[in-house]
Amino acid sequence: MSKANSMQRFPAGSPSRPTGATNGETAWTPSTDVYVHATGAVIKVELAGIRKEDLDLTIEGSRMTISGVRRDECRNGSPNFQVMEIHYGAFESVVELPPGFDLGQARASYQNGFLRVDVPPSGAKEIG
Repeated sequence: MSKANSMQRFPAGSPSRPTGATNGETAWTPSTDVYVHATGAVIKVELAGIRKEDLDLTIEGSRMTISGVRRDECRNGSPNFQVMEIHYGAFESVVELPPGFDLGQARASYQNGFLRVDVPPSGAKEIG
């Protein structure tokens, strides 16, 4: 089995079917790409409208949890929605990388609504 096929994703919810979070907010899972190339792995998450301070990354072994909240600061009063496709509230995406990658040396950047986490292979020299 190739490394790309052995990756597992453990979503907390579904973009099309939000589930209730424990704090009363709606839980949803952002669109996430995970791919492996010659110099490591990349985790890329679509997080438009989310402030950096509302974003949390947690690493446990080979598993990274990306969580936070998207706030709807534009809505006034109690609107009567005609279409509602944008998810607000709490979100979570959990990605587990296959053996051979060092999440402890990962580098994250957040630009134009995308979080990108570059993960070097285990044993790679730290870039710096």
